[in-house]
This record gives sequence, structure tokens and C-alpha cells, in this order.
Amino acid sequence: MSEGQILVIKLGALGDFVQAMGPFAAIRQHHPDAKITLLTTKAYADFAKSCPYFDEVWTDQKPKVLQVGKWLNLQKQLREGNFQKVYDLQTSDRSSHYFRLFKRGTKPDWSGIARGCSHPHANPRRDYMHTIERQAEQLAMAGIKETPFPSLAWVDEDLSAFNLPEKFALLVPGGAPHRPAKRWPSENFGALATSLMDEGITPVLLGAGAEATIVDTILKECPNAISLVDQTTFAQIAALAKKALFSIGNDTGPLHIISLAGCKSVALYSHESDPALCAQRGEDVTILREERLENVYVDQVLEAVKTSNENNR
Repeated sequence: MSEGQILVIKLGALGDFVQAMGPFAAIRQHHPDAKITLLTTKAYADFAKSCPYFDEVWTDQKPKVLQVGKWLNLQKQLREGNFQKVYDLQTSDRSSHYFRLFKRGTKPDWSGIARGCSHPHANPRRDYMHTIERQAEQLAMAGIKETPFPSLAWVDEDLSAFNLPEKFALLVPGGAPHRPAKRWPSENFGALATSLMDEGITPVLLGAGAEATIVDTILKECPNAISLVDQTTFAQIAALAKKALFSIGNDTGPLHIISLAGCKSVALYSHESDPALCAQRGEDVTILREERLENVYVDQVLEAVKTSNENNR
């Protein structure tokens, strides 16, 4: 096998993908002359191609159990990659199964949790670690001793087409549709948006098409807010974060991008997720958590933004 062929596996989700920017950078720094290929999913392929860490990006079709043809195609692709090392940053049952697609006796060095791999992340409490610390420890056990904090400093996008005012804040009111308890009530976001407008700060709403109904509710309350729903790439979200005064949102993927881009962020958490394991990280992140998100009040959120600004003067 060629020493110069490295495979990194990171399929998703968005927050986890963005928080893997530190490990991506560490792997590139550790293997400066290698050809590094990323295996990811379609949703993150374009964003990955703009990263400075990869020479090639493959899109995983994530075949289902009975899709034999797709499994055989994936097996052929992996074997023909001639990989010397694989860093499995997904560490799921699926990605661990990919280890078994390589021929016996020719399996690459493998960092992950696949049974029989050469460099297992051998910490029985790995599932109780925050993503950033867990992946840094995994890489340390594979011989990469230093993992930098995730950075989106490389992002450089033209935002002129959005024609935004000088003073704006990002609001992220959406979230996983199958976990509604992770969403602060849209009426609260509407009241928040109105309060920001009263302060001369334009609310800019981010989200995907499935969140259009939520955004419509906010716009009825605050018609001067700006909706960029379904209009932004991940890189553009990072660029917007670099220009925004601050951001407020639910525990959802875009807020991970925003916080890691350096924007002051207030993240709203309910009992549905544990910030000790998955919280947004960045230069200035405040976590507000209540058992039920409807018990987080608009004044609390505004005070959190104000306190954050005062602490950073």
C-alpha cells in the first residue's frame, strides 16, 4: 500500500461535521504530503471540497442492507483506494462496518472503534465525552498528539447579494422536526425579533425549507426581519456569522457553524440534549437550559446577550 493514501470518514450530522474541523486540520498537519480523501455524505460534500484539508471528497451513498450492488460498489471503491491509514471520525456501526469491507491481510491501519482495528479508541467512557474532546483523544491514541480547536477562518464568501444592513443578528429558530422539544416556541422568536428591531438590530433568520412555517410565524410578528431560509450554503452561514453582532438559536447544526466562526452565540437547550456532550463551542457561547424550552423567556435571552457583550468589552 502507498504511504501517501489516507482516508477520513465523517458522514454527519452537521454539528458533528463542523466540530471535526479540528481533527481534519490535525490529520492534514500530521500527514502533510499524503493524499487525503474524505468520505462524507452528499449534504456536506460541497462544504468539504472548500476545506483546505482534503485532496479528494467521496460521497457515501449509505447503502441499505439489501442494496447489494451499492455495497459491492463501495467495497470496490474502498479497496481500490489503496489506503494506508483510515481515520474513522464517524465511529458509528455503519462506518465500523466499512472496516470489514477491506480484504483480510490487507486492511489499512484504522483509527476508530471497529472490532479488530489497529488503533482503537480504547476509552470505555468515550460516549460520555464532548465530541471535540472525544475526537482529540481518539487521534492521540492513533499517534496524533495535538488536535487544534476547530476553525472556520478559511471561509471567505461574498455576501453582497444578500444586501444586509450593517447591524444585524442571526436567529436560528429551527431544528430537527422529529424532536420538537428542542425548539424554542416560534412566538418567542417573534417577540425576540421585535425587541431587536426596537434596538436598531435587524434579525436575519436562517433555516431550511422545512422550517419555513416557523419563520413565517416570526415574520408576522416582525415583518422587517430578513429571511434567508433556503438561501445560504454552509460556507455563507459561516461568513454571515463573522459579520453578525451576535446569534441566538436552538441546539441545531447551523448554530455550530455560527459559534465556531467566532460569533457571540446564545444556544437554547431543553432536556432533549445534553450540552456536556454536544454543546456549541466558540469564542463566546452562552448556554441557556431549561427542562422545557417554553420556560426560557425573551428577557432571559436578551440579558444573556447583554451579559456576553459586557464580559467581552
